Amino acid sequence: MTLPYIDSEHFSNIDFTENPFKKAEYDNCNFTNCNFTETDLSSITFIECEFDTCNFSNANITYTIFREVDFMDCKMIGLQFQDCNPFLLSFTFSNCQLQFSSFYKLKLKGIRFSNCNLNQVNFAEADLSNGQFDTCDFKHAVFEQTNLKNSDLSSSENFVINPENNTITRAKFSKENVLGLLHHYHINIV
Repeated sequence: MTLPYIDSEHFSNIDFTENPFKKAEYDNCNFTNCNFTETDLSSITFIECEFDTCNFSNANITYTIFREVDFMDCKMIGLQFQDCNPFLLSFTFSNCQLQFSSFYKLKLKGIRFSNCNLNQVNFAEADLSNGQFDTCDFKHAVFEQTNLKNSDLSSSENFVINPENNTITRAKFSKENVLGLLHHYHINIV
């Protein structure tokens, strides 16, 4: 089944919990102040789209395609990104709330998060190498066998990363946040 193609359209102030979201391929579209809470976005394609001040909490993104998509000031609580179509998956997040979301096993080399709340986010077995994490809060985030090689976490906080279970070669940390690498040793630092 071929989905309709929608190009360069702007969607603003639409509540898709009341108005069904059209299954289509969206290319170079902008979405501003839209509500996608618990909306079925499965098998929809978004290419070079921007989402500004949208709510995606608990949306279904199974087999959804995100290619070169930017999320700004979005609420994205509980999203299961590992259910997306992984082929050429690429997105950036700025000022987003991503609590309880999951990036389990995804290959996201060079991903960018800026000023995001990543509390209790699952990054287990994800490839986040060359990632940029500017001023992010990682409280209770899960890092298990995560590849953080060459990533920059120097301005982020509240992470607990076990260097023995994760790849952190040439990753950047600040003197203030390096304690998150020592947490599992149960030592007292004064």
